[in-house]
Amino acid sequence: MSDRIVAPYGTWRSPLTAEMLVAGSVRLGLPWIDEGVAFWLESRPAEEGRSVVVRQGPDGAPVDVTPEGFSARTTVHEYGGGSYLVHRGTVWFSNFSDQRLYRQDGWGPPAPVTPETGGRHRYADGRATPDGARLVCVRERHEEDAVLNELVVIESDGSAEPRTIASGRDFYAAPRLSPDGRRLAWLSWNLPWLPWDGCELWTGDLADDGSLSGESLVAGRDGEESIWQPAWSPSGELHLVSDRSGWWNLYRERGGEQQPLHPAEAEFGWPHWVFGGSTYAFLGDGSIACIYDSDGVQHVGILDGETGELIDLDLPYTAIGYPEVVAQGSRILFVGGAPTIPDQVISLDFTSRSIEVLRESDRIAIDPASVSIARPIAFSTTDGLTAHAFHYPPCNADFSAPDGERPPLIVMSHGGPTSATTALFDPEIQFWTTRGFAVVDVNYGGSTGYGRAYRQRLNGNWGVVDTVDCINAAKYLVSRGEADGDRLVIRGGSAGGYTTLCALTFHDDFAAGASYFGISDLEPFAAEGGTHKFESKYEHTLVGPYPEAAATYRARSPIHFVDRISCPMILLQGEEDRVVPPAQAEVMVEALREKGLPYAYLLFAGEQHGFRRAETIVRATQAELSFYAQILGFAPADAIEPVRIENLPPRT
Repeated sequence: MSDRIVAPYGTWRSPLTAEMLVAGSVRLGLPWIDEGVAFWLESRPAEEGRSVVVRQGPDGAPVDVTPEGFSARTTVHEYGGGSYLVHRGTVWFSNFSDQRLYRQDGWGPPAPVTPETGGRHRYADGRATPDGARLVCVRERHEEDAVLNELVVIESDGSAEPRTIASGRDFYAAPRLSPDGRRLAWLSWNLPWLPWDGCELWTGDLADDGSLSGESLVAGRDGEESIWQPAWSPSGELHLVSDRSGWWNLYRERGGEQQPLHPAEAEFGWPHWVFGGSTYAFLGDGSIACIYDSDGVQHVGILDGETGELIDLDLPYTAIGYPEVVAQGSRILFVGGAPTIPDQVISLDFTSRSIEVLRESDRIAIDPASVSIARPIAFSTTDGLTAHAFHYPPCNADFSAPDGERPPLIVMSHGGPTSATTALFDPEIQFWTTRGFAVVDVNYGGSTGYGRAYRQRLNGNWGVVDTVDCINAAKYLVSRGEADGDRLVIRGGSAGGYTTLCALTFHDDFAAGASYFGISDLEPFAAEGGTHKFESKYEHTLVGPYPEAAATYRARSPIHFVDRISCPMILLQGEEDRVVPPAQAEVMVEALREKGLPYAYLLFAGEQHGFRRAETIVRATQAELSFYAQILGFAPADAIEPVRIENLPPRT
């Protein structure tokens, strides 16, 4: 006879509190190897989201490189990435508060190498010349009448003003130097396209004085062929990832031709949301360590560039960071996780196949019997197509539900929308499943990992395809008896928040929803200056050209159809969000207030697009739980501060 406590779903006492989601928790990324020393980046909610460059110390323990008072975070494209580099023991990083580049020698105090501009000039994705005398990086200048992106050369000691070497295109990324420092490769593209729609790969000659000449287009085309991660092999051969076949595959340029190294229906590339991503790196024996995505699951493999043979290393890691992989000699460094493994900084020696975990993102002790294991599902959706998701059933070693009860289901809609969710141990998901919720994390049409055609399903159909796929994921689980059709809720952030608002406005399948910094009105984003430059024309592809398709923008904007909303929602917003400004949430709040619908609204000071502070994450999580409990009618086991719900009628 089971000794588990029988209690309704939602009321289970969880081993995970909201405070535990951030206590000792860090976000890991941007691994680097310099002269055999491993580096990585940590974003720490407990330090108000401060980003710290960390290295592996002589005894193997992590050592902070970035001192207190500094944060290695850039805001180029607002999303940032590529915020630091290391060369021969010297670290350069972009400091968040003033966006200047700083230099650290021998782990000494940081010294600025770029001028003070009040944060108007921002830097990212830098690389050092072989002699370390200069840096080549992306610069974004915020002037009074324009935002200008360009490539610049910087004297690495700050002895001269940065010099522009490439300009005139709307965006630049991934400047990569050949081993001898005489050739430079980079990506560029123009609006209205984003880099995953299509971009161009260029090369040029870099002189000893840092000037660039002989620029030549190598591959790619705006809006048609997307290029990812140019890189030079140790012998000086240019490599790149292109989706010209319908899949992001790896190519090498040799003899004036670009040769596919391993043609496959798999993704060796990723959407260029942030700088610094890498899916392949060269090993000392000439082979290539690579990360690739097949049906939403990431793999680490070794590719023979001459024979095209790909060996899957069969590692336990199925979710590889952004992704980012680096290598030196026989050592491979990456951030990876799995359904039962939180993100870790992994050092893999390919020769011995030994694995060393340098850092874990979460230090949460939880009984393995209480961990819900992601199950990949494929389900039918509109037009006879198939969509994908990961299903997490309720799981708690100490509790079970009464016979015949089906669990409430949380449908998660990821941001982007050109992004993807992965099967990773995520304490946020386990927070819900250990309380008796089922969770389905949806890779709706438009998501990455399933080829270019799947990614393009969303073109012209944003707010439609993503929403319907989320609904059909829920219906699939209800039909299988794995969810209660009367207790379905949907949540998402940013673009996922938009999907959430669309589902709650244009459909009646959900009992409640939570929008984190979600979009309620598309037209301001399409209008000039409606959002930041990087995404200023995103809707051109996702919805249609503006103002020609203005009627479609209005038809897809929940704010114009609030009269159709019939279920409660909670909205959570950062006060300093420049990607989705607070006004987007507040127009929806005002409409809900006037209509008399139950709602809650929380505005967090000091937060931008995506919450980083521990106190914010704790309060937002508890408020969401309290909201669901009041709406769905259960008493959570946690002693938490209830969220105030406006217009909530008293229960009878």
